[in-house]
Amino acid sequence: MKRLVILAPNWLGDAVMALPAIADVRRAAPDAAITVAARPAVAPLFRLVEDVNDTIVLSKPAAFHDIGRWRALGAELAGGEFDTALLFPNSMHAALVVSRAAIPERWGYRTAWRGNLLTRAIRRSSGLHQVESYRQLVRALGFQNGPIEPRVHVPHDARDAAARLLMEDGWDGHTPLVALAPGAAYGGAKRWPPAYFAELASALAADGVSCVMVGSAADAATAEEIARTVGRAFPARRDVGGAERAAPHGGGLHNLVGRTDLPALAGIMTHCRALVTNDSGAMHLGAAAGVSVTAVFGPTDETVTRPLGDAHAVLTHPVWCRPCMLRDCPLDHQCMRGIGVERVAHAARQML
Repeated sequence: MKRLVILAPNWLGDAVMALPAIADVRRAAPDAAITVAARPAVAPLFRLVEDVNDTIVLSKPAAFHDIGRWRALGAELAGGEFDTALLFPNSMHAALVVSRAAIPERWGYRTAWRGNLLTRAIRRSSGLHQVESYRQLVRALGFQNGPIEPRVHVPHDARDAAARLLMEDGWDGHTPLVALAPGAAYGGAKRWPPAYFAELASALAADGVSCVMVGSAADAATAEEIARTVGRAFPARRDVGGAERAAPHGGGLHNLVGRTDLPALAGIMTHCRALVTNDSGAMHLGAAAGVSVTAVFGPTDETVTRPLGDAHAVLTHPVWCRPCMLRDCPLDHQCMRGIGVERVAHAARQML
């Protein structure tokens, strides 16, 4: 194995959880050229992974009726002279990509009726944490497992750029920061209510702690709702000359949602003492960057996707219907609403 291409998972959280398995491969093959092929939203993550030599950005999967795209399937990898492909996605599409690229060795789990397209097809076990599932795959392929916790390397330029962005938004460089990640890609059921995040930010502001909201542009509406609620709790004041001044602690909130790419987001995390988050990609990125995480889990299964390590707290509320894995709650969303603000604030303060 001299030139290996790894097809990355399609979601940020899953891609972070695959990092220990990538590290296992790198330790076993220190001289191999390792390229990661990933979707545009995930590819920047691998700029923070020292075990990876290069990245290829893949286009979106072809629509069923797009004959031209199907004919071009695998073209992005065909010129890379790869001798081996390792597939972390379990889809038939991933197997077709490497098969059409004519990569001689194609390794992955035997799922989705794709076994005949793989040269080494491994039977997949169920009930594992996602990190362990990826590690089991590479172990079955002959790579010895090492440390289980995902890690990213945040370079100094990303840390410095993050500090500048925070200061442009009013951070003084000294007030303790807690990151809030109020979004989640897989539907609204995974999101702790915005009003709860606002109450948490206000409680931490009263402690002299500022919060910084992070996330993608898709989370902007949620972040604006939180900011408006906090703004009502901490209205701006006017001095004797009539000039408007921010309330103490600036309302305790900075909104950087939609203003960072993945390296910048990881840089923001390095300036924070804790992260409060839903089950999301930001949760896994923060943990991999070394931040203590308080994670709120509702419809998803914390035994499969929780952040690994002793530095993190996972909060749930016992209701009969969880984990349901639904995008939207058809009932009263009690799995999330039942996790009170004071409980989350206590956990976050413990992280501080």
